[in-house]
Amino acid sequence: MSKKLHVVSLGCSKNLVDTEVMMGRLKFYELTNEADEADVIIVNTCGFIDAAKSESINTVLDLHENRKEDSTLVMAGCLSERYQDELAEQIPEVDIFTGVGDYEQIDKLLESKESRFSDEVYLIDDAERVVTNSSYHAYIKISEGCNQTCSFCAIPSFKGKLNSRSLDSIVKEVESLVKKGFYDFSFVSQDTSSYLRDESINDGLIHLIRRIELIEGIKSARLLYLYPLTTTIKLLYEINKSKLFHNYFDMPLQHINDEMLSLMKRGSNKKKTLELMNYMRALPNSFVRTGLIVGHPHESEDIFDELCDFTKEFGFDRVSVFEYSDEEDTASFSFDLKVDPKTIEQRAEILGAIASEGLTDSLEKKVGTKIKLIVNGESDEHEFLLSAKELLWADDIDGEIYVNDKEIDEELEFGKIYTARVTELSGDKLIACIIKDD
Repeated sequence: MSKKLHVVSLGCSKNLVDTEVMMGRLKFYELTNEADEADVIIVNTCGFIDAAKSESINTVLDLHENRKEDSTLVMAGCLSERYQDELAEQIPEVDIFTGVGDYEQIDKLLESKESRFSDEVYLIDDAERVVTNSSYHAYIKISEGCNQTCSFCAIPSFKGKLNSRSLDSIVKEVESLVKKGFYDFSFVSQDTSSYLRDESINDGLIHLIRRIELIEGIKSARLLYLYPLTTTIKLLYEINKSKLFHNYFDMPLQHINDEMLSLMKRGSNKKKTLELMNYMRALPNSFVRTGLIVGHPHESEDIFDELCDFTKEFGFDRVSVFEYSDEEDTASFSFDLKVDPKTIEQRAEILGAIASEGLTDSLEKKVGTKIKLIVNGESDEHEFLLSAKELLWADDIDGEIYVNDKEIDEELEFGKIYTARVTELSGDKLIACIIKDD
């Protein structure tokens, strides 16, 4: 009988790619959703902020409680990397610890029951992945690490400096996935707009866009996690010019107030940020997503009000709101004038409500329009509804569309692109009808 594998991937899409690499190395295992049946359990952890750290540790301990005798429990990824010595001492329930440099060695670590933390940066190069959650979409990680020095962020302390993959390596991976039927790609990294700057190439993403456009079989692509300091109008112009890459702009701003941007060491100011944002917003069929932090040290009520006013006025399509987390190994950790936790929570609720209003406004603008969407499968909501997403949107994070009717005779296929007319907004879900192609 084949051995069974249970995998949990926590945190961001970049973590998911690393998880898929480990699954590729263990493809001879039978995957199971039941942890208590698994011979091997792997948790790829997130170590970014307190909430993510708690989730990672609680997940590991919960799985240990229910695992079968003689199974192997592996704690991998960012949290393991960041707290190597502490975790090994405090969580003896874990059999193998490994960090962010040995994903492609997971089969060897299991064979030898060995914990390992390699110093080398791991970049996917010809690794076989088991792409999860989709038959048509895949994330492509284009670099590892980050050269930015944001005062609130600990990622460079355990991920290291920027290390970009070669264009040839990326193209080879995409071509391989296209041959397997994938046609929609999201390119990700910690600081995507800095791609190839470690090789003294400032327009790395422009080179990437042009190379990817030459690959036959790709129908859709987008860039995730642009950084204000390294994003240029020239890059935005290139994205808009592309027939393949959407005008999809995911730029975590974190704040808009000049004092906060300086304290956060973002390397940009409000004026330059607004120039980029307004350029994005003015492009045809643009979709603008951001992330904002509330409660960073020195954030006064007036400064917070400025952030709220900006968020209301700009008209983001999606906003993720994060409560400031006081992280050791960051400059912000030693700042004075800390905001108390209760105030941080209240501010997150206020800005979260503004973000929800912006989401509703963005969705309402879609009603009555024609869009391209992908039918993913049957909806969990009702047996007569199908679940879909707009082709423009990023996978998993931008929402779900319900398809309740069609004007074509053919049977709808899951994973296929259709033209649809958005008929209404119900709660936070768009309702659409499949129509004939133009």
